[in-house]
Amino acid sequence: MSLIDFILNLAGLLLWLNWRAAQVDPLGKRKPATLIGTLRRTESEKTVEWQVPAILGGLLLLRAIFYWQIGSAFNPVWTGRLDFGVIELSFRSDFFTRMLLFSIFSFGLTLAIFYVWLLLLSILAGPEPVHSLVRMQLGPVDRWSRSVKWFLPLTVGALLWWLASWPLSWMDVGSYSKAHFLPQQISMARRIASSLLIGANAYLIWKFLIGALLSLHLLNSYVYFGKHPFWVYVNETANKLLSPLKKVPLRAGRVDFSPVVGIAVVFILAEIAQRLLSWLYKL
Repeated sequence: MSLIDFILNLAGLLLWLNWRAAQVDPLGKRKPATLIGTLRRTESEKTVEWQVPAILGGLLLLRAIFYWQIGSAFNPVWTGRLDFGVIELSFRSDFFTRMLLFSIFSFGLTLAIFYVWLLLLSILAGPEPVHSLVRMQLGPVDRWSRSVKWFLPLTVGALLWWLASWPLSWMDVGSYSKAHFLPQQISMARRIASSLLIGANAYLIWKFLIGALLSLHLLNSYVYFGKHPFWVYVNETANKLLSPLKKVPLRAGRVDFSPVVGIAVVFILAEIAQRLLSWLYKL
């Protein structure tokens, strides 16, 4: 069931990306340099803007019904889980309202992770034409100053969790934090503090994207893949990420250990920050 949920989240994400791309280029006049561009060109010209969101909404509703019907037949009943870093939520499948909430939140978490990654790429501002794909999805946000974009994961993440905490508490959604269930009665100060910790945890999602970029950069250092814009983008972006390590002697002959050290440093710091945030959340 978890694998099915993951696949459906990816399908929903592709629908969302296609819808966003169609909004930027509604007539499909751009060259299909990407998979999204190719998909756009195969669509009928009569496709209206509300159809993709309607399909996406139908997908979230139908899979909630599927989880409810199939998951509740298991013994014990299947429980959907969502990991928010400092807290893991559990949704019992024998309640349709919880499955509907799980379906929405599961896709919302996938979408949030994707946009947090895009935000980091926007801050790094890699070379064109690859960066135009980032700009297409972020829209006007890509033109905001870096100082503002640095605070977006914290502020937006905290705000979204603050809003989500109300229905989660009201439906007694289970958690694997300090309490078995999210408490219905919680002080406003505690709710705001929890929201800020969830927002701060959003920065830790960057470690996976950074690890992927540095790994690809390391691979391209020893296997030449040509001058494709993708590899140019990866190398220049990775070099920006590794700039704090430039003064550290990490090269031995022709072997450059900076990508490996960079990955290790990022994941170690992320693990320390994760433990600290989890400890603060449980106070």
